Amino acid sequence: MASTKGVLVFFAVMAVLGCTGPAQEAASPILDPVNQLQLQQMLPVDALFLGEQHDVPDHQRIQRVVVETLARQQALAALALEMVAQGQSTEKLQRDASEDAVRAALQWDNAGWPWAAYGPAVMAAVRAGVPVLGANLPKARLAQAMKDEGLDARLSGAALLMQQERVRAGHCHLLPESQIAPMTRIQIGRDVAMAQTVALAARPGKTVLLLAGGGHVDRSLGVPLHLPQHLTAKTVRLQAGPASEEAQSAINFDQTWPTPTAPVKDYCADFIQQRSAAAEARSKKAP
Repeated sequence: MASTKGVLVFFAVMAVLGCTGPAQEAASPILDPVNQLQLQQMLPVDALFLGEQHDVPDHQRIQRVVVETLARQQALAALALEMVAQGQSTEKLQRDASEDAVRAALQWDNAGWPWAAYGPAVMAAVRAGVPVLGANLPKARLAQAMKDEGLDARLSGAALLMQQERVRAGHCHLLPESQIAPMTRIQIGRDVAMAQTVALAARPGKTVLLLAGGGHVDRSLGVPLHLPQHLTAKTVRLQAGPASEEAQSAINFDQTWPTPTAPVKDYCADFIQQRSAAAEARSKKAP
């Protein structure tokens, strides 16, 4: 159980960040004492994985709260990010570095990951003197990963089939079957890269915090599978809407923190529209 001091630090941070929020956000873990205590109860731990839904602003706000809390408790070893490639970091920057300097050091892709959403958590770490580390597989290694059949063996047979099915569903069942195995290897390669980054950043008595999509922090398929056995890890899924009570959810994540329900979005419709637009653009360029 964490100390009373640690819990009070968390309450103080929550009060600062949450006092101006609208009343309908009361169910959010940003304001929920239960989740505040749950965080403290997971400590100490070598690695803490927060699995977000990328387009839910509440999840990015929670990330900042957790960064602030661990930093105030001097418990944050590093902040690792799916949003940035391995090899990029803020380790050479001072605490008072500008946001422009931080974005440059991380080679931040604002089109893919809006800085307005993720910048507050990143800058909270920088201001605390905590290194921010890129954890994702660099683009230059994607082609190699697609051909690396050794990545298949990183998962059990059942887990590999499940990951392949997630790739199919994630691409709205539009990918040719010949592309399923290579695309799955990219997913596994990303998880391996994130695990490597976390392991290298681990420090005794402190916690490496990884921010990534929920699928990446799934114990049955994702980053936790690839950590060295001597490291302890806890996984939290941030979920817009009521927390699932399915037994499988309890197996895959140590905790699920519900946030207010987000508007329903048809991702496949958007995906199909983007593919059509890209195909049309290519046809116009063709001689």
